Amino acid sequence: MPPSGKTIPFTAAAILVLCGLQAPTRAEEDVLRVYMDHARVLKLDRPASKVIIGNSKVADATVADPKTIVLTGRSFGTTNLVLLDADGNAILDETVLVSIDEGNTVRVYRQTDRSVLSCTPNCEQHTQQNNAADAGG
Repeated sequence: MPPSGKTIPFTAAAILVLCGLQAPTRAEEDVLRVYMDHARVLKLDRPASKVIIGNSKVADATVADPKTIVLTGRSFGTTNLVLLDADGNAILDETVLVSIDEGNTVRVYRQTDRSVLSCTPNCEQHTQQNNAADAGG
């Protein structure tokens, strides 16, 4: 029996779905990840003259020396980091994702309330939560 006309559109749709599933993996590679309250060292191949961080409340960038930038996560969220050389050419232009190191955390749910405890080695409430509660969030 010859293949029906529905086979080709189904196959094309399946290929599109599979291609779409690959896109987030590539996008994740273009993100600089840093944990909140942790530092990440970025070594550059040429000296940076200007360091621009999109939202300094999310992340902070410090120049250790012209070829070394220290990126520190300050709050959960995303921002961007742009590094320019002396001629104004972009050395780096990347998205920065700041998240919690979930390796040593426990989440406690009480009805609609959620607490995140940092357990290293004793469990204590995460400081970011206390700040959010004080700010009304």
